[in-house]
Amino acid sequence: MPHYVRAGKIPSKRHVQFRKPDGGLYAEELVSTEGFSSLYSLVYHVHPPTRVKAIGEAYAWGPEIADKNNMQHRAYRGFDLEPQDDFLESRTYICANHDVEISLAAPRRGTGTYFYKNSQADEMLFIHRGSGRLRSMFGEIRFGYGDYLIVPRGVVYQIDFDDTDNRLLIMESASPITYPKRYLNNYGQLLEHAPFCERDIRVPENLQTHDEAGDFLILIKKQGMLFPYVVDRHPFGVVGWDGCFYPFAFSIHEFEPITGRVHQPPPVHQTFAGAGYVVCSFVPRLFDYHPEGIPAPYNHSNIDSDELLYYVAGNFMSRKGIDVGNITLHPQGIPHGPHPGTVEASIGKESTEELAVMIDTFRPLWLTKAATKLEMPDYYKSWIE
Repeated sequence: MPHYVRAGKIPSKRHVQFRKPDGGLYAEELVSTEGFSSLYSLVYHVHPPTRVKAIGEAYAWGPEIADKNNMQHRAYRGFDLEPQDDFLESRTYICANHDVEISLAAPRRGTGTYFYKNSQADEMLFIHRGSGRLRSMFGEIRFGYGDYLIVPRGVVYQIDFDDTDNRLLIMESASPITYPKRYLNNYGQLLEHAPFCERDIRVPENLQTHDEAGDFLILIKKQGMLFPYVVDRHPFGVVGWDGCFYPFAFSIHEFEPITGRVHQPPPVHQTFAGAGYVVCSFVPRLFDYHPEGIPAPYNHSNIDSDELLYYVAGNFMSRKGIDVGNITLHPQGIPHGPHPGTVEASIGKESTEELAVMIDTFRPLWLTKAATKLEMPDYYKSWIE
């Protein structure tokens, strides 16, 4: 992201000789997106990162689409998803379009002996349950309940969980995941009125150089396929790096809500953005303080976006029959709003303790075959009293 980080040992200038104690050269690697025009970091390897021993047979890995023309409000019981042992195997795709792929996961363990790299998308891992470490050549990030883990495309990583009870919401973004532009000044610094700042961003720490030979399996996702690559040196054999391209963590609990005298529209909750979507965080906050204010959201027709809402914790004021771990999907083209009775019931309430993550996409979301197994089929009728 926009601020500069430096870790380990690096040379005094870019692209100059940087030698090991034995006199050999460290291997410099530029890691970037959008060619040489966007964020980048320079990474210094003990051995070149190009040493491939074997390539296995690729296989399909991604959402199986069942419906590209959804025109119905949907709801899914996310916690009905059965846990699986493996981190990747546990990903169950719920919906997708050309801009994002959205999945739920309930892994009992992490990546184990393999490494993973998504070469087609940035990843946002939202931690609903569980804690652990995300490790990469940039160092490690401890994570826990409520954390967003942002992993830029092309980063090789492993993930370890502290125990077996883990629940994640995962979004894979075809474009870089960024901060909303209106939160940034002309120099890329988060503005004073933004709902979070650089102090809230947790960058990789505890850089460890793994100078180990062997057979190291990296599963690389590209174009909806997984390619098994075997390299002969540990992928985290890095002595130092610097730049603005790296994984990071941000806790939903650090998001400072923007409130007003009357009900504020969803953009005040915006946390991240990409081409074709926004991500919003609904957090505990004071309600509107106009003497005749209505805390419940008004009905609205999201003509230009699909709204996916993932419910994390608390009492969801505008919804009935929605529980923790549920997902609602309100497609563009038809109105949605608070359930019957919830508007009147909200009047006079001073605050909420709800936590939720919203992903609004500007192109329709396609539904997957796996999503049908988790669906609450009569949700679209829930506005009839």
